[in-house]
Amino acid sequence: MRARRPRPATPDAGPEARPARPRDPQEERDALLAYAFRALGQRALSAAELRGRLERRSENPDLIEEVLRRVQELGYQNDEQVARSEGARRGVGTMRVRQTLKRRGVQDSLIQEVVEARDPDREHAEVLTLLERRWSSLARKRDPQASAFAFLARRGYTGNVIWPALREFMAGRPVEEPGDEPDWPEED
Repeated sequence: MRARRPRPATPDAGPEARPARPRDPQEERDALLAYAFRALGQRALSAAELRGRLERRSENPDLIEEVLRRVQELGYQNDEQVARSEGARRGVGTMRVRQTLKRRGVQDSLIQEVVEARDPDREHAEVLTLLERRWSSLARKRDPQASAFAFLARRGYTGNVIWPALREFMAGRPVEEPGDEPDWPEED
């Protein structure tokens, strides 16, 4: 095995040692804009998410706002579109949608609008579908109804959606043993 030679510590040691040429403002703007397009090409980002990514790339707040404004003008970034897409996700409840949008930095008024637009009948049907799909594994638990409730609550469904769907689902299933009826909470 051949021993490595140590690198000379002089400034003219090679390309690694040369300082990078500082970018002029136009080059910096173009590089940041290209990065924004690449980031938005991978995933729809909220304005707050994109701003955070741009802040890690540049220390110039005016440039960051300019780039953010430009991608919005061109239609590549739109918080309404991000919120509506999140609101249309299947298999997650209203609470999950609300939490996700809040975490992603979407404005409260837009979150409220998206949450109110969700169809309660669709959520009910989704819960029934999830119960049907997952019941074989949930039924093996000590308390299948409690496990089902916990599973659905983790997905962001509220009790107002879970309990009626669970009642409907269990009504269509044969009772395992006589006298072993589920103890349902009273409806409001």
